[in-house]
Amino acid sequence: MAIAFSHNIRRVAGKGLTWGLALTRSRGSGDGSVRRMALMAGGAAILAAGAVGGYRLVAQVEGDRGIAPLANSEDIQVNGIKVDVTAKTGADARLEGWKQAEKEAWKKLGGPDMPVESIDAMVSSVVIGQEQVGPRRYIATLGVIFSKARAGQYVGAGGATIRSAPMLVLPVLYSGGVQQVFEVRGPWQRAWAEFQASQSPIDYVRPVGAGGESLILTAGQASRRSRLWWRNVLNQFDAADVLVPYARLERQWPGGPIHGTFTARYGPDNTFLGTFELDAASEQELPAMLDKAVQRMDGLYRDALSGGELRPDATLTTSGQVLDRAFAELRQKLMPKGGEAFAPLPLPSQTETPAAVPSLVPTAPVETVSVQFASPDAAAVDAALAAVRGVPGVRGAATVSLAVGGTSVMRVTVEGGGERLASALRGQGWKVTSGGGALRITR
Repeated sequence: MAIAFSHNIRRVAGKGLTWGLALTRSRGSGDGSVRRMALMAGGAAILAAGAVGGYRLVAQVEGDRGIAPLANSEDIQVNGIKVDVTAKTGADARLEGWKQAEKEAWKKLGGPDMPVESIDAMVSSVVIGQEQVGPRRYIATLGVIFSKARAGQYVGAGGATIRSAPMLVLPVLYSGGVQQVFEVRGPWQRAWAEFQASQSPIDYVRPVGAGGESLILTAGQASRRSRLWWRNVLNQFDAADVLVPYARLERQWPGGPIHGTFTARYGPDNTFLGTFELDAASEQELPAMLDKAVQRMDGLYRDALSGGELRPDATLTTSGQVLDRAFAELRQKLMPKGGEAFAPLPLPSQTETPAAVPSLVPTAPVETVSVQFASPDAAAVDAALAAVRGVPGVRGAATVSLAVGGTSVMRVTVEGGGERLASALRGQGWKVTSGGGALRITR
């Protein structure tokens, strides 16, 4: 819990401290009341200083950031329809514009010819992007959403569709010499949040970007190669892999044309998939350009999925036992073949081997233990996670509080409880202390 003081209160505390010290010097050290007053003033100053430090920590996750993505709908949506209609009144022009947009959207979907009234009966809603209503004229950019239950029999692809695994979206924007993701509300993040992905075979996992998500999902995260680090991040969002769409915006002058370069990448190795360029004449046309870029980016990911490139990295989804088995097979392949260096040991005679008697071995109870560890950098986080996950009986370990440069906390599910985990970590050379229902490990 952070306590913040206003600037006025901090100035009063500082004056009180000075006044208390002045009284102490004038009256001497024999006046206990004056000394108590000075100590109280000094305590207030220290509390104010601590409040400033707490305010700085809280300020890292506060602010106007985070855009909630639109809920995916199974309905059929067509965007970017421009209309310009005149009528007797502005209201009549608006209705005529909506009907014209519905008819043009139906043509884009490749629907059969039918009256406007029949098309209007299949429309569930009209999305207004921009509109200008005059006394007799209506100019707007609209989107039309058709009900899948009614329009699905005329339009839409039938049959089974190949769906991708859940993919975490990390939209990186490079503008003005600065890279950002969720630090502020950027136009690239908004374009992805407003993208209707129901018709796409890609299962996008779009974070909100508020609170602690802005500290974990940064532009530097895309350059990390640590599988343990990525697995911990993806587990928090129930994703199997990551998609990194880059947008680089270059402005000719303030308020002038904008040139955008967009690059599609994916995976912990930041694998390149494709790139394209778009231009906007002004800041007013930037949202439309970014919406078009998101659609083209979705097309690149669709092509990668159909071509078999967009597959989750096996090192992110497999368990530790599968990796150990794969490493054992690789080690056996790299061993020198032939020779008697690795002769098999002779098997004992059958008379010396007693008959196997089945016995019931009681299983140790499974407990959840909190483990605190120092995390000055990413390598320290990887080392702590690897050490804990390597303990026999550990079923799962994931960080619940990540503080690079401070103390992080992981939640561990282990057979036998904290005592067994502590003894195993001590055997690996860790210093383990317990208290308050948690373990703290240091090197």
